[in-house]
Amino acid sequence: MRVPLNPDVLRWARERAGRSLRDLATAFPNLDEWERGESIPTLKQLERFAKTVHAPIGYLFLPTPPVESPPIPDFRTIGNAHRDRLSPDLLDTIYVCQQRQEWYHDYARSQGERPLDFVGSATIRDDIAATAARIRRALGFDIQERRDLPTWTEALRRFIEQAESIGILVMCSGVVLNNNRRHLDPDEFRGFAMADDLAPLVFINGADTKAAQMFTLAHELAHIWLGQSAISDAQARSTPDTDIELWCNRVAAEILVPISTLKAEFDDSVDLDVEMKRLARFFKVSTLVILRRFHDAGKLGREAFWEAYDVETRRLQDRPRPPGGDFYLTEAVRVSKRFARALVTSTLEGQTLHRDAFRMLGLSKFETFQELGRSLGVTI
Repeated sequence: MRVPLNPDVLRWARERAGRSLRDLATAFPNLDEWERGESIPTLKQLERFAKTVHAPIGYLFLPTPPVESPPIPDFRTIGNAHRDRLSPDLLDTIYVCQQRQEWYHDYARSQGERPLDFVGSATIRDDIAATAARIRRALGFDIQERRDLPTWTEALRRFIEQAESIGILVMCSGVVLNNNRRHLDPDEFRGFAMADDLAPLVFINGADTKAAQMFTLAHELAHIWLGQSAISDAQARSTPDTDIELWCNRVAAEILVPISTLKAEFDDSVDLDVEMKRLARFFKVSTLVILRRFHDAGKLGREAFWEAYDVETRRLQDRPRPPGGDFYLTEAVRVSKRFARALVTSTLEGQTLHRDAFRMLGLSKFETFQELGRSLGVTI
């Protein structure tokens, strides 16, 4: 069965997925002809094409390419220019997080939970240091405790636990759902925040380094305190062109590395590179964040900062990635332990359909669902 369609829509779907004709030539040898309108795909071919480029099949029958607006405000930039579109991987990740947030909001309300007063409690006119101090107090975030943690991984795990303990759903994943063939690109986005007074949600791109993920979490927490949903490209180096992103970056840096503590700890007699690495271990943050704080504290001039930042970025990019860990521990981190525990409990109690739970968790087998529950201490 041949399916007439607008060739421009096929081209839009391919480009939306960041794929070239050459990329898809083996799987779809006639794609070039389809896009030129010289031949028509069968329905089966079209279904396979839609799956490959992660586009809803219904989109391909539209008379013109659709205009997809970001589901939440998009503050990502390249230089000073806003990015022109979101990849299917990022869009699908946001959509599933919206489903999870909506479910948890209803669940929290059914459990009689009260709105969280810190959501939307700040404005960008608030003092940076004072706001960061309020966030640290709310989290129980202690600089000395972080110093004593053995690794950045432990520090990030503790940071996430602290955020979840006050009601924030923190999801950290480097793939779409559990599809290890759909990797999320840190160069596209570092994370996003979805403000809600019962179910505030932060998503962290788990494909980034652990130390970089800590800055992203701190940045997105600042968005939650503002009550502002946003897609972010949070980096210590960047100087965003929006007041909101600039404020969130400054608050994030102050949460992780209070400038007064940095100045007290800084040793002028030590080589800057050595001191950078020592203080990165002290605060359990990226060396890039430390470089930024050196600049903020007046220890490193602007040109020297840019040069040192570029050198350190190249060094970090050359480091090997650590191997993956236990599936159930990873799954709980991907979807938020707080969310997963609530969803498994509700499902086992018969309040939520297994079908809906599996969809939101990205699971397909009941045995896997049961084991996830056991790993979270949820059994009936």
